[in-house]
Amino acid sequence: MRFLIVEDDAVSRELLRLHLSDYGTCFEVPNGLLASEVIRNSLQEGEPFDAVFLDIMMPGMNGHEVLETLRQTEREVGSQDHRIKVIIVSALGDATNIMTAIQEGADGYIVKPVREENLLKELAKAALVPTKSHSR
Repeated sequence: MRFLIVEDDAVSRELLRLHLSDYGTCFEVPNGLLASEVIRNSLQEGEPFDAVFLDIMMPGMNGHEVLETLRQTEREVGSQDHRIKVIIVSALGDATNIMTAIQEGADGYIVKPVREENLLKELAKAALVPTKSHSR
């Protein structure tokens, strides 16, 4: 699996990379403008990311704008057979931001601080890792 972490905070990038590195190769970018360029290039080269972990509050281009651009780029490049999973990772836990992200095409949403168990639940919901059965 190929993951792209889009996060302007270095500590948050590192934490996500540590949690995700057991499941795939992680690439990191510190802002939305660079993320959009990297995503477009990966789609054009036929090597799309399996998932993008996207912060909302970033300078220049926020996460909502990146998500919108990502979905538009998928349509332009014609990558309908491989839809990139997008999981928002944000300090914004209000219903408006969560609903907006889902309506824009996000596959999951994690409110910071990121806990490994929450990240694994979102990975499983997005079919990026096998779902573990829990006995109750």
